[in-house]
Amino acid sequence: MIIPFLWMISTSLKTYLESMQVPPTFWPHELVFENFANVFENGDFLTYYFNTFFVTVARTAGQLLLCSMAAFAFARLDFPFKNTLFILILSVLMVPMQVILIPNYAILTQLGWIDTFYALIVPGIFSAFGVFLLRQFFMGIPKELDEAAIMDGCSMWGVYWRVILPNARPALAALGIFTVLASWNDFMWPLVMTNSADMRVLSVGIANFEGQYGTDYPLLMAAALMSTIPMLIMFLFLQKQLIAGIALGGVRK
Repeated sequence: MIIPFLWMISTSLKTYLESMQVPPTFWPHELVFENFANVFENGDFLTYYFNTFFVTVARTAGQLLLCSMAAFAFARLDFPFKNTLFILILSVLMVPMQVILIPNYAILTQLGWIDTFYALIVPGIFSAFGVFLLRQFFMGIPKELDEAAIMDGCSMWGVYWRVILPNARPALAALGIFTVLASWNDFMWPLVMTNSADMRVLSVGIANFEGQYGTDYPLLMAAALMSTIPMLIMFLFLQKQLIAGIALGGVRK
């Protein structure tokens, strides 16, 4: 698992001729740090970074809010056709994204959202998996806490905000990490929904590096390495929350 990542680092520090050398060399004979500077000179890399960061934060915030509210309704409230609606939401997990790509594109075209942040953010602020994960966790929180909060004068919104969410931090952290990873690495959706360079995200921008600048692998690997670093840092700091969220969410009834 580590070898491809180390190879990416090694290639990002090579010259173009050395990266094409046969047989290949793992460690470069001369460290070329200029490759990282050339990434910013040969492409609007900062714009790609900003777009990716903005879309990721917006999607994550939207999913944590909407999915937790929907999960609270399915776990705590009684309303007509609750189980049927929950099954319909879960059925979305069985539909590949490629199947609904063209219909979604047609809808966003009619809304005038193509090549805008609306197209990159709004369809991704809800997740059937997120509703399922949080519902399973919420159902494991004792209902006696809800009853005690209601006796103290809390409304159902107060129960959701003051009781359920504070006790569901591991599950929220797990969903947040999953959403960040999925949004940061998303390629197909931004590729189809954006046209201009100003709206590109990192995954699309790096792919265009290869097409625009030929097979300059050191430049390509330098860009890929810089796009990977934020996710590695996030995982190093939040791996305990991720593992705890998966473990706790998996044993809830």
